[in-house]
Amino acid sequence: MVDRISKEKRSRNMSRIKSGDTKPELAVRKALHAHGLRFRLHRKDLPGTPDIVLPKHSTVIFVHGCFWHRHKGCRFAYTPKSRMEFWQAKFDSNIERDRRVAQKLSNAGWRVLIIWECETRDPNKISNIIQKYFIK
Repeated sequence: MVDRISKEKRSRNMSRIKSGDTKPELAVRKALHAHGLRFRLHRKDLPGTPDIVLPKHSTVIFVHGCFWHRHKGCRFAYTPKSRMEFWQAKFDSNIERDRRVAQKLSNAGWRVLIIWECETRDPNKISNIIQKYFIK
């Protein structure tokens, strides 16, 4: 299937997608702070540059977008109809990279928590995840 917009316009659209300080990430940070948890952001010295790092708990948090990281069973993890081979290869490489990064962090003694974009739409859901994971 042929793309409906020009390469230049597609490139411009894609370049505007943020990788940090996204709404889902800000929602998780707000909830962590409300629970009294303190953290660091985007530590470049760790594999994968985790979105949130809680050194006291030896935990890293990745706030994954459902589309880009393929949240199984999520309605936001759809596959575009155009250039399906390209997208499938892109998604497969993202999943493999996520697996490798999580393994490296685990081997280094970090616990890895993934919070999905769709889970951040409900503040109560984020709070429940945090309580389950951090508050004993």
